[in-house]
This record gives sequence, structure tokens and C-alpha cells, in this order.
Amino acid sequence: MAAFFTHENGRFTATRMAVSAWSSGQLAGTAVCGLLAHELETHRPGTDFVPARFTVDLFSPVLNEPIELRSSIVRDGNRIRVADAAIVQHDRVRARATVQFLVATAEPPGRIWQPARDLPAPATPLDGPEGSPPLFKSGSFDWTHDFASGVNPHRKAAWNNVPSLIEGVPITPFERAAFVSDSTNLVCNWGTEGVGYINTDVTMTLSRLPEGVELGLQARDHVSSNGIAVSTATLYDRSGELGVCTITALSNARRQVDMAAFAEAQAFPASAN
Repeated sequence: MAAFFTHENGRFTATRMAVSAWSSGQLAGTAVCGLLAHELETHRPGTDFVPARFTVDLFSPVLNEPIELRSSIVRDGNRIRVADAAIVQHDRVRARATVQFLVATAEPPGRIWQPARDLPAPATPLDGPEGSPPLFKSGSFDWTHDFASGVNPHRKAAWNNVPSLIEGVPITPFERAAFVSDSTNLVCNWGTEGVGYINTDVTMTLSRLPEGVELGLQARDHVSSNGIAVSTATLYDRSGELGVCTITALSNARRQVDMAAFAEAQAFPASAN
């Protein structure tokens, strides 16, 4: 699989893989989140700091045109650093993000209640060195690459091996997690008529970075009324839970996304092994 962006002369250009299911002239939120994470990670103080909170505001479509990234450090301290980043096109901010880096330390003593979670993972590793098409799971059904498999009212999960974000640059664990975080809209808002909500933001909270190339996302909750949905999903790998993703979304009922049709248009394999 190819990368999502190429980079030349300080600007990023999207490849076909980064195109949105909503419009061929726009970029997918997954790619936007990954690119903003790439920029913010340049401000990580060191490997002992965890990107504990990453929030993206997707208030304008990011166009399928060259992208300029801007970023700055907002607050710097011994245990916390906060940085902001923005995607700029035609001198206009199209999306922005903030990250809160927290220093890792020892856990405090004592026991705290934790819920028991059944976090599904496919038996066969999805660990191709160049990335792989995602796997989907609905309810008790088996994992599948079929983009039509989610047309049902069951609880969804996705399993990912994200290819390189930028051509010639290995993807980092933070970029991988940020990319997958935007799929919260898919696993939480994919129903019997397709995906009818478009998320206006995403917040990913992490207690640690993912291990290995595989990363899962499972629907956790969905609350909606008046055409506004709030959804959460659990982010995890084969070692267990590592964070939570939350989105706010608006109804886009007149332009429901048929994921199978999108996959066909993008030439994604429907049932790859």
C-alpha cells in the first residue's frame, strides 16, 4: 500500500488513499488527524512524554490540494507540554489540533475499579510491512475486509495496520493512533443505511502509545438527538486497552455514505486475506 501524503518544499500533497468518502475534492478525517499528529509530534519533549490528549477540530473541509502545516508550543513545563497545530490552505485554517504531552511516571498505590471489557482481535495477525486494508467486525460475526459488512445495527469494531502516512517516512505509534481515532465515526455511526453522521471533531486520550503495528477500535457508546451524535470508542492493541476516542457529529442524512461503494471507487479489496 502507498502512503497518504507526499512532501516537497514544505508542503504536503495527498494521494488517492487520503480522499474522503464524502467528496473526492476533500480529504478523509483519518488522514487529516494523522497529518496533524505528525506535526505535533515534532514538539514532543522526549520518549518519556506520552501524548495523553489529542483533540482535532474539523470545522472546514480540508481540500484535496497542497497543505501547509503550522504549529507552536503553548505551554512548556517539567511534566506537561501543550502544542497547537493547524492545516492551512489559501491562507485559511481548515482544521486545527492540540496535544497535551504528559511525563510518564510510576502508578500511585491502591486499587481502583475498572470495567471488564471484551476487546476482540483477529486470530491471524494483520502485520504486513506495507500496511493492510482494515478488518471489520459486527456483533458476533467474524472479522472481514468487506466494506459492506457493517450495514446492520450491531456493535462494530475495526482492526487496523495503517501504512506510512508520508511517503518515505515510517509511521510512528502516535501518528498511527491519531489516524485510527477518526474511525470512531465509522465504528459508532455505521448502521443499516450506511454512515449518516459526519464528525466535527475527535478527541483521543491515551495512557500509553500503541505497541506493534496492529490497532483496534471498538464502539463504546452512542448518544444522539436533534441530528447531533456524541460517540465514544475504545482504542486497544494486542496488549489491551490504551485509550478512549470521543467524537461529536452532525447528521448528514442527505449524503449518507455507502462504505461498500466508496471502497469500490477507491479500488480497496473487498475480501482480501
